[in-house]
Amino acid sequence: MTRTPDNKTIRELAKILNDSNLSEIEIEMDDVRIRVAREISAVTVSAAAPQTTTLVAPAAAAPSLAEPAPAAANNPDAVKSPMVGTVYLASEPGAKNFANVGDSVKVGDTLFIVEAMKTMNPITAPKAGKVTSVLVDNGQPIEFDEVLAIIE
Repeated sequence: MTRTPDNKTIRELAKILNDSNLSEIEIEMDDVRIRVAREISAVTVSAAAPQTTTLVAPAAAAPSLAEPAPAAANNPDAVKSPMVGTVYLASEPGAKNFANVGDSVKVGDTLFIVEAMKTMNPITAPKAGKVTSVLVDNGQPIEFDEVLAIIE
């Protein structure tokens, strides 16, 4: 017998999606699979013309900002995200960043925190060296394997 997902479960998943800035979340319990994706809520937002214009402008600018990413992705000195989530450059708002361009770091030094599913995950330096680039902004949603920084 197939179980039908209840509205409460779907609402809880949608709340987790919003709170964590993930693009989608999927769970499977017994023989029921539930997938909630951010694109579903984007349909509602795009219905309002002023918001659509606001949302389209950053999306058009994103490719020009992301052009260096392919070169950075192949860089052996790249520090990549091990998960999807939201990246934070400091331990709390107003605190000093964990690492800035020009800083020297040791293996294991915390460079960022990635929040995923309400869990704060430290991203540490995989090697010692100098931080030559920080390629993300505080509070930015990030994807798996996205380059966060370069340590040379």
